[in-house]
Amino acid sequence: MATAKPKKKNPRLASGRKRVRQDVKLNAANTSLRSKYRTAVKNVEKAVLTGDKTKATELFAKAQSIVDTVADKGIFHKNKAARDKSRLSAKVKALALKVEEPKAA
Repeated sequence: MATAKPKKKNPRLASGRKRVRQDVKLNAANTSLRSKYRTAVKNVEKAVLTGDKTKATELFAKAQSIVDTVADKGIFHKNKAARDKSRLSAKVKALALKVEEPKAA
């Protein structure tokens, strides 16, 4: 049987109650942005797997701005964002090279 989480006590001070209200709003905003980030990355990876070069480059351009926004807001560390952009870029470039090779042969 799973144990239930202990219920949090409500803060007594007005400043504490306000902080809780703010945290709920911030948590919702951060969750939304984190979800948008992950969706953008997944969409680029799907386009790469299908081999659609134009769609992959288009989605990568959109994903870059989302990744930068999330990093600027501090939701993910800037190094993680840079690493993810680099890896996505490498996948898109590899796809572009793979698409061009059969034409030359």
